[in-house]
Amino acid sequence: MQKYKHILQDREDAAQKLRDILPMQKLKEEAWNIVAVSKGGLELASLIKGKLKNNLEILFSEAIMAPNNPECEVARVSETEEIVLNEELINAFGIQYDYIYGEAHRKHEEDILSYIYKYRKGRPFPPMKNKIVLLVDEGSETGSKFMTALKTVLAQKPKAVYIASPVLPRDVLELLETFVDDIFFLYDIDDYVETSLYYKNLTIMDDEEIEEILSKDLKDNR
Repeated sequence: MQKYKHILQDREDAAQKLRDILPMQKLKEEAWNIVAVSKGGLELASLIKGKLKNNLEILFSEAIMAPNNPECEVARVSETEEIVLNEELINAFGIQYDYIYGEAHRKHEEDILSYIYKYRKGRPFPPMKNKIVLLVDEGSETGSKFMTALKTVLAQKPKAVYIASPVLPRDVLELLETFVDDIFFLYDIDDYVETSLYYKNLTIMDDEEIEEILSKDLKDNR
């Protein structure tokens, strides 16, 4: 664990290092759609994009927690109401699927729709049919955000899907590799703890920063 502690300074450092391994010229020429799968991932995606004209977007999702353990995520729902289940945990806790689907609907109505109106002014997630998509996050403890984003995007029949993440657990990397065309990463870690451990400085994104990134991108690409 200590070996990888603070291996990255901040999101800017991570973005610069990812740009070194990403096919930036191809990304530009083929007009890849850059899609963040978290709020922190949005800043990272924006830094990767830099001054390029690629579309930048965020795909919202919400965790569904075990009824008797608010710390344990057992499923996740996306803004298009795609649901990814952790079958192992659901069975281990004896959770009814009615509970999962009920919670998914509630989270979508109460939380995700409010994000869409707040950050995108009600604009829905754009269609990705026949497009090349790059999913971005600053790290991943379980892979659930990436899996939920993948299920959402793949349902729209894109031309290709890639992932970029500075740090990933090795088992999550192996899982994700089976669903995407390629994964661009800096470190795959066996005993992954939590993403913040691998950054010296990982600030929490506030509402203004998120709105600023999304509105600036919309204005730049008009």
